[in-house]
Amino acid sequence: MSSYNLGFLFDPKSVAVIGASVRPNSVGNVVMRNLLEGGFEGPIMPVNPKYKAISGVLAYADVAALPLTPELAVLCVPPQMIAQTVEQLCAIGTRAAIVLTAGLGAAEAAGGGTVKDSMLEIADRYGMRLLGPNCLGLLVPKIGLNASFAHRPALPGKIAFVSQSGALCTAVLDWARPRGIGFSHFISMGDMVDVDFGDVLDYLASDPATTAILLYIESIRENRKFMSAARAAARNKTVLAIKAGRHQEGAKAAASHTGALAGSDVVFDAAFRRAGMLRVFDFEELFAAVETLSRRHRQTGERLAVLTNGGGLGVLAVDNLMDLGGKLAELSAETIARLDAVLPSTWSGANPVDIIGDAPGQRYTDALRILFEADEVDSVLCMHCPVAVVGATTVAEAIIEVAKSFPQAPLMTCFVGEEAVAPARAMVSKANIATFDTPLKAVQAFMHTVHYRRNQELLMELPPSLPSQFKPDLEAARLIVGNTLASGHTMMNEPDAKAVLAAYGMPTVETHIVTSPAAARDKARAMGFPVALKIISPAISHKSDVGGVVLDLQTAEAVEKAAVDMLARVRSLLGDPEITGFSVQTMARRPGAYELIIGVANDSVFGPVILFGEGGTAVEVIGDSAVALPPLNMALARDMVSRTRVYKRLQGYRDRPAADIEAICLALIQVAQLIIDLPEIEELDINPLFADANGILALDARIKVGQATAQGSSRLAIRPYPAELESSFTMTDGRDVLIRPIRPEDEPNHHVFISKLTPEDIRFRFFGMVRNLHHSQLARLTQIDYDREMAFIAIAPDRDGLEETLGVVRIVATPDNSTAEFSIVVRSDLKGTGLGKELMRKMIGYCNTRQTRRLVGQVMNENQRMIRFVKTLGFRQTGHPEKGIVEVTLDLKPDPSDAPAG
Repeated sequence: MSSYNLGFLFDPKSVAVIGASVRPNSVGNVVMRNLLEGGFEGPIMPVNPKYKAISGVLAYADVAALPLTPELAVLCVPPQMIAQTVEQLCAIGTRAAIVLTAGLGAAEAAGGGTVKDSMLEIADRYGMRLLGPNCLGLLVPKIGLNASFAHRPALPGKIAFVSQSGALCTAVLDWARPRGIGFSHFISMGDMVDVDFGDVLDYLASDPATTAILLYIESIRENRKFMSAARAAARNKTVLAIKAGRHQEGAKAAASHTGALAGSDVVFDAAFRRAGMLRVFDFEELFAAVETLSRRHRQTGERLAVLTNGGGLGVLAVDNLMDLGGKLAELSAETIARLDAVLPSTWSGANPVDIIGDAPGQRYTDALRILFEADEVDSVLCMHCPVAVVGATTVAEAIIEVAKSFPQAPLMTCFVGEEAVAPARAMVSKANIATFDTPLKAVQAFMHTVHYRRNQELLMELPPSLPSQFKPDLEAARLIVGNTLASGHTMMNEPDAKAVLAAYGMPTVETHIVTSPAAARDKARAMGFPVALKIISPAISHKSDVGGVVLDLQTAEAVEKAAVDMLARVRSLLGDPEITGFSVQTMARRPGAYELIIGVANDSVFGPVILFGEGGTAVEVIGDSAVALPPLNMALARDMVSRTRVYKRLQGYRDRPAADIEAICLALIQVAQLIIDLPEIEELDINPLFADANGILALDARIKVGQATAQGSSRLAIRPYPAELESSFTMTDGRDVLIRPIRPEDEPNHHVFISKLTPEDIRFRFFGMVRNLHHSQLARLTQIDYDREMAFIAIAPDRDGLEETLGVVRIVATPDNSTAEFSIVVRSDLKGTGLGKELMRKMIGYCNTRQTRRLVGQVMNENQRMIRFVKTLGFRQTGHPEKGIVEVTLDLKPDPSDAPAG
């Protein structure tokens, strides 16, 4: 449902408390007290047949006796009363409820089943939204709503805190209030049987009173809904998350290297990064990150300059920066010369800039000004420790004054100490400058901005084109998978696994299957030497662990002897496992090649994930890997590679040339596409994957398959490019065009397309004159979430044979998919060719398939040509939302049988 009816939950005009009580310290009593003391201006109606009044407010015997329909109900009744209470509330029109009661999953309903299931069925039937059960409640300070049994209220602010743990909610309230930290919303999620993180993110993303969203997450219920909502929210709000349960003690052994390396916590890391969120690990760090990210200008780079009046403080800050993977700015000769002119001769002469303990305010002013103006500095950390000759408030005044002259300069401060520097910290905080009390906290906060910036850039980055296009042989791959399943096996033999990779364009070594030592000898003689020999058995996952691999065999006799010895060795270790034969493969000669691993594992929350790292037999011991969610493009693949330690070596060192990074990235994209196309693949390992300056080569591969449990791409956390929606069309001038969903790689052509529109067309499309669209704006138009929006572009070769964009139609659907807003523009010189009508017909058909209920658009009143055009497609005029604007609506009649699989 997403944000459907959430306005009644988060911004109600009236509240009923079912189970309100006069019994001291009971939940019903605390909720009533909190509501009354919170300053909520709407009606508050207690319901309890035992009392005439509660907390001085007239009470009602039951729901039916209420004088008006409450927009929000808070339920504090026993489990056995929950379902009937929800039914009564729904019947009078209440559309949101907070269920504080716990134990609904164990309580038996009157008609059988659990109370939880009965409550959900009723609420779903009426469209009621449920927060909880088993939650602390909800606080919205800006409207005086404290519908919770929290022990203290929240201060008003612009931060939304959303937590699965009620106990942590009370702890954070207790921690935040003395620090002056306020909240726009404070939401205890409880068991999340209905309203979940995706719903709340969707609502808060469009709430103007919220600038930052903080999440405490223990589990995710719907991966794709969460990722869609998180990616949408992170585009215009700061979103930070703490994920509990980072360590899984006693995790069961995985069948593959990838499964062992891709634990669920690193997958959460990958999901947060992909969504453009920032992950932190405790509450102090969480609010410190908000302190930095919500103040002043965000830096455009990662090079930090440290200004301090204490050399030891500067050294500590630099050590912390290096430990956390930061970059210390290297001051230029020009900057050093300018600092020489204003600082004592005994200053440090480098970064960190130690301006000597007794530095007066003017010395801070002069040094800060120079560092702000230095091209090689992206951000400044200004630190001060107490000294007798200069007061901390004097230093604070100097910092504030120079910061006014550089409002865009990223600046953090650190006043070390407590009593002597507390007033100074308060002064700079009031001036909207981030401030901390230790070098470590300050540097951690700086690194938050670095990681957040990287995640945001990745969210908006224009991916380069593929180094080479690949067209997989999908039918061949499907045949191999089908044959493996038909044989009753789940583990594909190595040659078949390599054949699947080859079908997706990945280079592999020549490999043949034989059934006996003699056959291995003959095949090796025909292939030429040297060769490698490997055992084939569905019972053996890691062949080298049981002596099932022999390399560099130079003669036919050596191959036969190795096969005989291998059989004996395996049987002595494993008894009598099923052995189907051997694989004989060409011995790859790639001196100096790096051994890598690419793999796939299935995460219980986010579905298929891709792993990359340093490979070889010691892969788990080395522990150098990165994880990402599919689908991938070149930018995402390169980011994945760059997050490993082996990446530095892949770039070459000493006399060892760099590996072909583009070939590695392409291989990751090929594997991502493979798992999108073949839902039967449960695990995959390519280890080792050789990589050098000449490209890549897959030496060994294993693939585990099973019956697909989900259709299409529905098992993926992020919907991939829907190639099945591509179609062709011939315009009335005879020109053939391809109509397909937009891709991030279309950004350059989209820029050219917009530049060719007439001023009038631009004004009609954007409701004003747009001289130039920046990268961030174009990225928003081309990097879309196919699960919530769609843009079809029409493309064709130009006179030089280069692809150009001719027109685009797009829709953005509400999270509950009830309504989609459309826009369309066709290149000015192509009107009358039928392209506009074809684009609209395609989009209408798509919306019908998605079961969207209505299509709406806003058209400038003077754009009569567009108004006449959409009326020919069945649209009707439905209103005037603004002066000079006409709203048009098309009611759709979707066919439920056409619901998309992916």
